[in-house]
Amino acid sequence: MSKQAGLPVLGQGTACCAPMVREPLGKEAAAELSRMFKALSDPIRLRLLSLIASHEGGEACVCDLIVPFDVSQPTISHHLKVLREAGLVGSERRGTWVYYWVLPEALTKLSALLRTPAVPPKATA
Repeated sequence: MSKQAGLPVLGQGTACCAPMVREPLGKEAAAELSRMFKALSDPIRLRLLSLIASHEGGEACVCDLIVPFDVSQPTISHHLKVLREAGLVGSERRGTWVYYWVLPEALTKLSALLRTPAVPPKATA
């Protein structure tokens, strides 16, 4: 079974976001990106994304993601669902466990938006 089966592809058919310093965001792009940033605004979700991204092989079993936190398994599952719905991670059930991986195109969009061009220092008078 392909990991990509049934997953929506964010921004399909559109170019990745230009940095905010070059052009203002459109309404749809702002809505999509705000969902991603909102999902990442929670410390547990930010740590979960980091754990998944840094996990050997690029994917992590939910069983490996519960141990580092002092919250219940249902709470971790809720946070993973938020990350998945925001388009930051993909998932696949294998037997009794669910495996998660970071969607690189989502991180590319976020980083492209925040990228600022190198600006030469202003001369002081």
